[in-house]
Amino acid sequence: MNDPDVKNADVTLARAAPRASLRLVQLTAFVDLLGISLIIPVLPLLIGLFTTSKAAQAYWFMALGMTFGLMQFLCAPLLGALSDRFGRRPLLLIGIGGLCVSFLGGALAPTLGWLLATRVISGATAANLSVAQAYAADITPPEARARAFGQLGAAFGVAFVVGPVVGGALGAVHLRLPFVLASLLALLNFLYCLFVLPESLPVERRRPIELARCNPFAAIGLLFRLRGIGALLIAIAFTTLAQFTMQFTWVLYTHFRFGWDALKNGLALFVVGVGAVLVQGVLLSKLLGRFGERRLVLIAMSSALAAFVLYGLVPAGWMLYLVITANLLAHAGPPTLQAIVSKAADPKTQGQMMGALGSVNSAAIVLGPLFGPSVLAQVSHLPPSDWRVGAPFFVGATLQLFGLIVTVAHFARHPAASGEQALTRPAETG
Repeated sequence: MNDPDVKNADVTLARAAPRASLRLVQLTAFVDLLGISLIIPVLPLLIGLFTTSKAAQAYWFMALGMTFGLMQFLCAPLLGALSDRFGRRPLLLIGIGGLCVSFLGGALAPTLGWLLATRVISGATAANLSVAQAYAADITPPEARARAFGQLGAAFGVAFVVGPVVGGALGAVHLRLPFVLASLLALLNFLYCLFVLPESLPVERRRPIELARCNPFAAIGLLFRLRGIGALLIAIAFTTLAQFTMQFTWVLYTHFRFGWDALKNGLALFVVGVGAVLVQGVLLSKLLGRFGERRLVLIAMSSALAAFVLYGLVPAGWMLYLVITANLLAHAGPPTLQAIVSKAADPKTQGQMMGALGSVNSAAIVLGPLFGPSVLAQVSHLPPSDWRVGAPFFVGATLQLFGLIVTVAHFARHPAASGEQALTRPAETG
């Protein structure tokens, strides 16, 4: 298996049919994320089987969420560097195998400590999604790469639409069933990659491991060296943290306040996912034509701010669906803001900028549980009808407000070119 001729034969196969190979890696990423999203509606409720109070349930969910995010943050650059040295396929197999073990561990977990260990494994191996992106880059020419990444992103989006509702339905039968299905999917994915997926990186293009490239804090350091877009990156950091604060709070909040089970949460998350796909995949170009980039970003961020407040104040669970529907435009904010950042950055720093954005996302995954479940734990003793139970969403609203203020200030400091709504000229300072 170490024969370079054999490895290069696999690479030739991958490059001979790039569309087929791209579909293969899309399917691999889809199944990975489907397994991860299956357990979203049930993990917080499963933790409740091992705790004696709502506060303990929230704190343990915070610990498991931060563990998952921290392992993903630490391991993503390491797995990327290892894939540059040994090829994409071995690292994909290791990652998928690790997910299979972690999901099976969740299905069998007898204690909270066991569950925590599964999140260590799951967070570390879920970081291999960056390897799937590198695989897609290997097999597509530069001019087709954006489309390839878009198709890969679409696979991610569909997985997060389908996964929660299926996981919620299974969880309504038994809380551990989604873990069983996720482990089976991961096992099938492992066998699929082992016997079908070819290698994409030829031996001559592999590079030695550099310790500096394995440092997860290096990319965050780039935030302080990118000129002209520092304020927008800060805005993205605030809004991303607000979103993850909500995501890590949602299931426990609706369970504590409205008595929602896994199925009801799965359905609500399904509606959110469909809205995101509709806006970002179908309506975004029309919205940009109607409002322009800058106005659309401000509308989206304002909508998200109002939604956070309403999520925390609604007195009945069914009203959450009204807020979700009214908040559709918020889904247009993140991709449009990233497009503005991309235009504002110097062409030579595009790669650095994307790395910085990835680091912001990873850091938000780590910090989201701290701003969400931990705050919910502080108010979990209150009656469900008490408006203060919505405190985590008010924290999210505050973070979103900061992001909006920073964005408005940046737009005021760097006016758009005449007749344009979008920022099209790179600024000189942050």
